[in-house]
Amino acid sequence: MSKYLIFGATGSIGTKLAEQLHKSNKDVHLIGRNEEDLQKLSAKLNCEYTILDIMKDNISEFTKNEFQDTEISGLAYCVGSIDLKPLKNSKKEDFQKCLDLNFFPVIEIIKSIQENLKKNKGSIVLFSTVAVQKGFTNHAIISSAKGAIEGLTVSLAAEFAPNIRVNCIAPTLTESKMSKNILKSKVMAEGIAKSHPMKRIGKPEDVASMAKFLLTDESPFITGQIIGVDGGKSSLN
Repeated sequence: MSKYLIFGATGSIGTKLAEQLHKSNKDVHLIGRNEEDLQKLSAKLNCEYTILDIMKDNISEFTKNEFQDTEISGLAYCVGSIDLKPLKNSKKEDFQKCLDLNFFPVIEIIKSIQENLKKNKGSIVLFSTVAVQKGFTNHAIISSAKGAIEGLTVSLAAEFAPNIRVNCIAPTLTESKMSKNILKSKVMAEGIAKSHPMKRIGKPEDVASMAKFLLTDESPFITGQIIGVDGGKSSLN
């Protein structure tokens, strides 16, 4: 059975995506750096996993060697970060580190499995943020990296059509391990929720459902899109 690769599989969105694909009888392969969490999720879903540290390991070599003889139908890069800092306090290294996590690995991964995805008419799902299009204070670092992801999405969708579909999801702030510190204040959490037309914080399953839709044959005519899963924040506020 052809596999769906999930990088960042033990994050909140990656985990929900893996669970939803599993429920649809898709064969998922979990990739992440936390071995304990990978083992637990792998046992729950009865699927394979691989330990990988995006910031330390050789991405292209890993992908070529690990999946050389594997048919791949989908790739989701669910790795991300929340880097919030005023520009005056930011250094070049902050931008570089953010790109090294959010952007450059995507290029290496896609290059190494491009022909495999092409054979299987596969799909790629990347992740941005509502802050790229909406514009928020202190988001210069992360918005720059995710803006690059949006540009890459559209470019690759054009380059790979009609053989590989490439789409990007731009979520708002979502309940997750990464956002835990931001949302630990009840007052702040309520204020953020009220800033959305839907009057709540996003949930991992909201984003994962869209990712599953875009990854699978449920969306065969959709490519080159940046899709907001943001409770209306990008277009209604």
